[in-house]
Amino acid sequence: MHRQYLYVVLIHKIDWFSLLLHPNFQNMPSVFEHMQELEHEQLVFCHDPKSGLNAIIAIHNTTLGPALGGTRLWNYSSHEDAVVDALRLSRGMTYKAAISGLNLGGGKAVIVGDASKIKSEALWRRYGRFVDSLNGKYITAEDVNTSARDMEYIAMETEHVTGVPEFMGGSGDPSPFTAYGVFMGMKASAKKMWGNDDLSGKKVLVQGVGHVGQYLVGHLVEAGAQVFIADISEPKLKETVDKFGKVKIINNDDIFNMEMDIYAPCALGATVNDDSISKMKCAIIAGAANNQLAVEDKHGPMLIEKGILYAPDFLINAGGLVNVSAELDGYNRDRVMGQVEQIYDRTLEIFDLADEEKIHTQAAAMKIAQRRLEAIAAVNARL
Repeated sequence: MHRQYLYVVLIHKIDWFSLLLHPNFQNMPSVFEHMQELEHEQLVFCHDPKSGLNAIIAIHNTTLGPALGGTRLWNYSSHEDAVVDALRLSRGMTYKAAISGLNLGGGKAVIVGDASKIKSEALWRRYGRFVDSLNGKYITAEDVNTSARDMEYIAMETEHVTGVPEFMGGSGDPSPFTAYGVFMGMKASAKKMWGNDDLSGKKVLVQGVGHVGQYLVGHLVEAGAQVFIADISEPKLKETVDKFGKVKIINNDDIFNMEMDIYAPCALGATVNDDSISKMKCAIIAGAANNQLAVEDKHGPMLIEKGILYAPDFLINAGGLVNVSAELDGYNRDRVMGQVEQIYDRTLEIFDLADEEKIHTQAAAMKIAQRRLEAIAAVNARL
């Protein structure tokens, strides 16, 4: 089927002559190459000098429905890094929605900047107008360094936003649901690896104790696991220790020198790579971070060779997406929890398929998601 690629640049009050002379302007064809390689439909650049907004909205695939995905605020080292992150994250959202049985496509947005400096009502409302200009093709939500309060500002300018505060009829912070889904995936991984899903006494290292990481730590402490934590933020480490007491702090540089049962990456992606795999001393990787495998087709097989069981990230961290998507049909918390608990059985199904077809677990998860996308695409083609 022929696929069209639409590249949209939304720029406000820019000196076009200066833009043409910019050294990166000649590299724009490479953006198309990235889009085509990952099969994206649309990439939108948003800029507003008065509020300081520099945002990128990536829409990967809308076969199943409008693209839903959070907005991440991060101080990227370059705009090129921001583009690549938006493309990779939005692709992951497509497969996350597909494997979770949701009628949604994959999208993601990133805002470039220091969260401690640029957050403002004006920035979020200006961003909300850009989201609204896409007429519902993209629906936003929370992500790294964004909150329900930020979504409230966005909602002043567009209805295409989820994760708004509960007093506005939304579901609030999706982090508890993301963490619970990861916990379900972790228990399923334990069942596969050790024959039962009891995590008591297991050594679990949670890398990244932001919103999701802290909720995951809570589940693990309650389950009786020996919990270790690592984070670049000293305040977050202290907050987690003060909250749970029984956890131990590990220096980031020592993570892969430590013997553990389960490694749970819950910060940024690509922590499973050539260097880390060579050092890893764990049986299971199951965490909330997106795009944990630096190179899927390379590092998935490497984990098999090392005897490490990998719970596909876009499968087990889908709880937050399941939660915010429920706002679109009338929110019901009990129904959401039931859907998130299904991650346990779905994870076991992925492991079985990987064994049957002798492929790595990420490939097995992608295969199931792709089957659904192709099936619905065929249905759409007949309409």
